[in-house]
Amino acid sequence: MNQTPTAAELRDNLVDQMILNTVSLTSDVERALRTVGRETFIPGVDLKAAYADQAVTIKDNPNGPLALSCASVPSVVAMMLVQLDVRRGDNVLEIGAGTGYNAALLAELAGAPGRVTSIDIDSDVALHARTMLDRAGYEHVDVIERDGLTGAPENAPYDRMLAAVGLWDVPTAWWDQLREGGRLVLPLRWRGQTRSVALTRRGGTLVSDDMALCGFVPIIGQDGERTAALDADDTIRVHYDEDQAVDVDALGDSLRGDAQGIEALSEQRIGGEESFDGVWLRATAGDDRVCRLEVTPDALTREQIIRPAIPSRSPLLADGGSLAYLIVRREGIDPQRPFRLGAAAYGPRAQALAQDLIAHIETWGEARTAVPRLTITPANGSPAAGPGHEISKPESRIMLTYWL
Repeated sequence: MNQTPTAAELRDNLVDQMILNTVSLTSDVERALRTVGRETFIPGVDLKAAYADQAVTIKDNPNGPLALSCASVPSVVAMMLVQLDVRRGDNVLEIGAGTGYNAALLAELAGAPGRVTSIDIDSDVALHARTMLDRAGYEHVDVIERDGLTGAPENAPYDRMLAAVGLWDVPTAWWDQLREGGRLVLPLRWRGQTRSVALTRRGGTLVSDDMALCGFVPIIGQDGERTAALDADDTIRVHYDEDQAVDVDALGDSLRGDAQGIEALSEQRIGGEESFDGVWLRATAGDDRVCRLEVTPDALTREQIIRPAIPSRSPLLADGGSLAYLIVRREGIDPQRPFRLGAAAYGPRAQALAQDLIAHIETWGEARTAVPRLTITPANGSPAAGPGHEISKPESRIMLTYWL
């Protein structure tokens, strides 16, 4: 007779699956994941669901599709903890308390000599985290109801800072709270995509040494990204940053009526499980026309637009009344890489814009795993020295540099 697996068995199995799926874990992070019971922090959730590699919502957002708070995907949590590299005795700040699970993992990593402070703007979320941490035996973790954009200066300076919410900008208040040589890991959003970026403070500069694709609930209080419908039914949308000169009406005109798009294919082919998000990242390191296209199932059903590579989020170049976005086409030429990347484009400059996107694809194809160095400086400080492409935000400047 089959026995129901225990929480400890399910927890070990989850970690084992992460390792099999090539999630790179340090011994300390692996130990913490095998120690802290995720089910304690999401009561009422089926035990197997608690140990599935998926997010669990703990508070819905009445004003939008994204949750106000959730338990993040465990493999993403693990990846960010590896990026953070917490040492025993570290003073750690977490922005976005969530369920309290992440704070418990941080407490395991910092040990008894260390200190963990977790802050959240939502009183219900902060109370939930406090209650669950107490229940799990982590009473020593500080939980503060606080706007995450202000940090927690009373317990600073910090050796490590971790944002468990999506950031569009790096708050000025955080700079004085991170030690020289300290690490900051945050899901940073620019040009419609989000990357978990690991940064080390070097004087008045934050310099990255790792980044990975991710998605997080956005922090409350930053609204630098705009969203606009390109059709009357709001089934085709463009997401862009406030510094970008996007002509929404002109873009919408290019898709209206019997507008016919064109397609162009690159020389780059991919396998079925091969990521191509690097095209988007590479394009942002030099092209300020990069945005995000969102196409709903209704628009695809009505064949209003050529299908994007990923309908909910594909890179888009917007230029006046023309646009071009990433597409994928199946070809049987290479059984190992049966899919070919390309561009679909609309508007008077469709041909030229499609070729611009093809150029980004080809550049990515020359070094598919290359990752840029991201350098961040305060907006009121000196800009970063050296080559690179700068994107200015209200509180910071980010510089992207590829060495290949």
